[in-house]
Amino acid sequence: MDDQQQNANKKQMMKVVLGSYAGALMEWYDFFIYGTASALVFNKLFFPQMDAVMGTILAFATFGVGFVARPLGGIIFGHYGDKIGRKKILIMTIMIMGLGTCFIGLLPTYNQIGIWAPILLTIMRILQGIGLGGEYGGAALITIEHAPRSERGFWGSLPQSATSGGILLATGVFAIISKMPEADLLSWGWRIPFLISVVLLILGVFIRSNVSETPEFEKMKAKNKGSKIPLFELFKKYPKNIMIAFGARLGETVSSNILNAFCIAYISNNLGMSKNDALTGILIASIIGMFICPLFGYISDKIGRRPVYMAGAGFLTLFAFPFFYLVNMKDMNILWIAIILGYTFGPTLMFSVQSVFFSELVGTQVRYSGLSIAYQGSAIIGGFTPLIATTLLATGGGQPWHVAGYLCVISLLSFICTYLAAETFKKDVSEMEDEEASI
Repeated sequence: MDDQQQNANKKQMMKVVLGSYAGALMEWYDFFIYGTASALVFNKLFFPQMDAVMGTILAFATFGVGFVARPLGGIIFGHYGDKIGRKKILIMTIMIMGLGTCFIGLLPTYNQIGIWAPILLTIMRILQGIGLGGEYGGAALITIEHAPRSERGFWGSLPQSATSGGILLATGVFAIISKMPEADLLSWGWRIPFLISVVLLILGVFIRSNVSETPEFEKMKAKNKGSKIPLFELFKKYPKNIMIAFGARLGETVSSNILNAFCIAYISNNLGMSKNDALTGILIASIIGMFICPLFGYISDKIGRRPVYMAGAGFLTLFAFPFFYLVNMKDMNILWIAIILGYTFGPTLMFSVQSVFFSELVGTQVRYSGLSIAYQGSAIIGGFTPLIATTLLATGGGQPWHVAGYLCVISLLSFICTYLAAETFKKDVSEMEDEEASI
């Protein structure tokens, strides 16, 4: 391949990555502002009739409802993503997610319409969950299936860094508005982060409309290898790989929600520290995550997906108790160090290679469904993690050691599942199947 062709391919890849990243950034921004709002204001706005602890638990319950809806979105959009293509579905999912978030910013509160306020909030949260359920698989595959085989880890990690970008953007916006007088924050300030998503929605739809369908999907359709019912074929041909991916994913989703939504609530409500201390730590960790994700992806192209993913799960297993020990010191600088270490070498490390690792475990004809089911199915547990952790905190008399034990056990399970997985960075399932068919 000459230099001119290589440059053309790189330009094409950058265009694809930009389209995937822009949409993913909006999706994750939308989802994380809900988690942050659940920790900071939703208990007062939508559950004011409850005491502080019960109001926070109910707010986190609505946060978890969105995760329950994500597998439904994964099944629906995964099916059509495998049938009609990645690009068309991606435009639909970003619109669903964006509109759901915008409507949350327009909702009346409990003091205005009573019980209908939390009911409408839950409905919008379900809409968010369905959109994100179909978003993740397509955003990942639109990049991975365009990328050269030997560089999938690197290119696939770039859209993954949108998670850190979404946390950064959501946390940054809330860090700014949280400085408002509490009366203004609860009256109208909390709506600002949700309404901002309209701008991101317009930008994301525009960019994604100019991205082409993936070569691997086009190749599959040309050979007429598509599946009639992708979900059935997925569990018929790859049941072991799906269960392994499901288990491997748990450590990432549980740790992410403990370090984000639960940690903010614990630090401000139980330790009496400023919520801005936690928000600043997460901001710093998110900035680091945006830049370090591609490095982890690049490393996975050299040594494999399993060692990188196992390193993240293993770190969380060992760091679960030290993390809360450091946080309980109530020192701002130590708190930041704990959050940065936990995020960078825990969920960020795993998430950087997650999409390419899981997608290589199943065939192209069911890949959208497979990646969505593995990712979104485990998200149910992740989504209820702030609720579970808050309940464990209450049963532990306000001490976080039950929460640390929960994080440790889940991370160990992910480590074991990853150990049992096949390495895929040199040859994925589709390539193995093509070789077997040619014999």
